[in-house]
Amino acid sequence: MQEIKNLIENTWLHRDQLSEKPVTDAIEFVIEELDKGRLRVAEPDGDTWKVNDWIKKAVILYFPMRKMETSEVGIFEFHDKIPLKSNYAKQGVRVVPHAISRYGSYIARGVVMMPSYVNIGAFVDEFTMVDTWATVGSCAQIGKYVHLSGGVGIGGVLEPVQAAPVIIEDNCFIGSRSIVVEGVRIGKEAVLGANVVITQSTKIIDVSGKEPIEYKGYVPPRSVVIPGSYPKKFPAGEFNVSCALIIGERKASTDKKTSLNDALRDFNVIA
Repeated sequence: MQEIKNLIENTWLHRDQLSEKPVTDAIEFVIEELDKGRLRVAEPDGDTWKVNDWIKKAVILYFPMRKMETSEVGIFEFHDKIPLKSNYAKQGVRVVPHAISRYGSYIARGVVMMPSYVNIGAFVDEFTMVDTWATVGSCAQIGKYVHLSGGVGIGGVLEPVQAAPVIIEDNCFIGSRSIVVEGVRIGKEAVLGANVVITQSTKIIDVSGKEPIEYKGYVPPRSVVIPGSYPKKFPAGEFNVSCALIIGERKASTDKKTSLNDALRDFNVIA
């Protein structure tokens, strides 16, 4: 593996070598390992996450290697460089029409994909629900027993290669139409209410105690989060800017598979 890593790192700096067979073989190998879940763009490292940027480089180099091809699925036609995943039954994955995942993404056993989209390099762990019109961007890492509700947008990241992907840890519930992008990390068992938008610049304010505590790019485990706003002065006047409010912690008595409504009712908030 170290030899493959060195080959990819060297090719990243010398793109004229991209057509050489040892290089193309190495990149094809990495993409297949991603597809099978044996390699990951990011992986847990204690309480933090380690980004394998050389794998992201392999994904980026894979695109210029590929030619545009037409593929047909029944009456549907696609024209793209990256083929679609296949053999879902063998992998124990339920895929409802018109769900699509690209080759090079990993979909673990027990995952349910409603009409949705998973991009190359993404990792979707066991028994997660990717609900209707949810999208999982390139290299995003989704944990076990996660529920991505309808219309959720999980951002992708390929460049810059050193940037962390979006990470949704185990047992999270992400409410409808929520958006999580730019390498934001959502801690285990957190609950995001509908329409929560979190980027690296979004203020995430814990208002559950006597004094507010501010985070950026990270939602602590078991947090219950709803959309909020705060006043900010601009040359034209004072206006409200969107933020995310942590209103409490998920109750120990609340089942991990609880509905969003149940989780928010604990804090007298209507979903």
